[in-house]
Amino acid sequence: MSSSKHYDFIVIGGGSAGYAAARSAVEKGLHTAVIDGAETLGGLCILRGCMPSKTLIESADRYRSIRHAAEFGLRSTEHAVLPAEIIARKRRLIGEFAEYRQEQLEDGRFTLIRGRASFSSAHTVTVEPLDANDAPFEVDFKTACIAAGSVIAEPDFPGLKEAGYLTSDDVLDLETPPDSVAVLGGGAIALEMACYFEGIGKDVTVIQRSDHVLSGTDYDVADALTEAMRERGMTIFTGTSLKSFEKNDAGKKIVHFEHNSTPITVEAGEILLALGRHPNTKGLALKAAGIELSPSGRHVSANAEMATSAPHIFAAGDICGPHEVVHTAIQQGENAAHNAAVFLGKAEGSKSIDYRLKLYGIFTHPNVATVGISELEAKAHGRAVEVATYPFDDHGKSMVRGETAGFVKMIADATTGELLGAAVIGPEAVELIHELVVALYFHATAEQLVNIPHYHPTLSEIWTYPAEDIAEAVTNRANA
Repeated sequence: MSSSKHYDFIVIGGGSAGYAAARSAVEKGLHTAVIDGAETLGGLCILRGCMPSKTLIESADRYRSIRHAAEFGLRSTEHAVLPAEIIARKRRLIGEFAEYRQEQLEDGRFTLIRGRASFSSAHTVTVEPLDANDAPFEVDFKTACIAAGSVIAEPDFPGLKEAGYLTSDDVLDLETPPDSVAVLGGGAIALEMACYFEGIGKDVTVIQRSDHVLSGTDYDVADALTEAMRERGMTIFTGTSLKSFEKNDAGKKIVHFEHNSTPITVEAGEILLALGRHPNTKGLALKAAGIELSPSGRHVSANAEMATSAPHIFAAGDICGPHEVVHTAIQQGENAAHNAAVFLGKAEGSKSIDYRLKLYGIFTHPNVATVGISELEAKAHGRAVEVATYPFDDHGKSMVRGETAGFVKMIADATTGELLGAAVIGPEAVELIHELVVALYFHATAEQLVNIPHYHPTLSEIWTYPAEDIAEAVTNRANA
């Protein structure tokens, strides 16, 4: 094994969390290296997650608008879906994003090491170069950040491998999509891909294990999305138990499952396996560095300062959770780097991450977005809250747009009226939620939100209606 290289701070993984950590560490004056063993630089968000999936979804949404042109007094007599061109556009855009990230990783501010890292001690990693002809070597470090991301969960159901299936990675390069798809899962990835396939005119069946899609979301929000998807022709089963899979002589994929104790069989041109992702801990040899996993045995355990059980080693992004979204991963990476600098005596005042806002968005059609606590969480913690909703089918701008499915929901402290959480299912929900993100960030009350001018007619003015209801309820309670 070749001689060691020495750094103040190393980062394992060059995705959103890892790049943020490395950039921040350099700003703190730390001699830094990023070790990335992926064939292509860029990370999940750029290469296989946020950006490519939203590129495909944008095409589906545009085609959905064309299909409904007659509702607006328009006629589109010639239209078609050309999946190969959709994928070509995606590849072009993602190529540009990935090239920019590669330039950032290679611009000389820190050392980029191409290879797969595994811990050999609490202060050393062994790197297996991507080129098999190159010898492994060691890298010594004073502090580190694990930002290795996540991998697709691929459970071993009877007959599934033999029948064959797609993952979300496969869909992103699928130039010849099947006429029908059975989607296994009811989380964000599963439902976004289901809406993509439906948007380009394919038959879609969603098979979800729990009683509601979007597990953990308030039931009224999840059920409204289910209803909207069913109204567009998708078949959705919830509360199921998968049993087995097979492929028939015609090449069709067969899914056998139980629904309400009744055996059900679904036939589709293809199966999409979308049952989530797992932290990418395989091969890291975490025990050699004294790094413990969370009680679930999947995530790297990290505290609010992003420190692991080895206090000089930090974690950020999907590898540690608890919210696998890019903006959180970036903040985690930045905090990890800062706290590593504090550990080395090169900065003062550790930084803790606050998950209070817990912003989340799903680019289904209609969109779903949430921030803060849910009504379910408030009840589970015994917190007295005031809840109000308002539907898009009674809102002028959404009626003009012809997008009336869904509603907005606001959750506030029952005594003070401080806004604690919100949810939107409806048009541009992932954009609309940001008004409430700002309000929650500054601990605003419902009454304060009501007093902020909202232009008419806009989608965003819909927030004023539940805010008015909550402000009135809080005032009446105070005066009772």
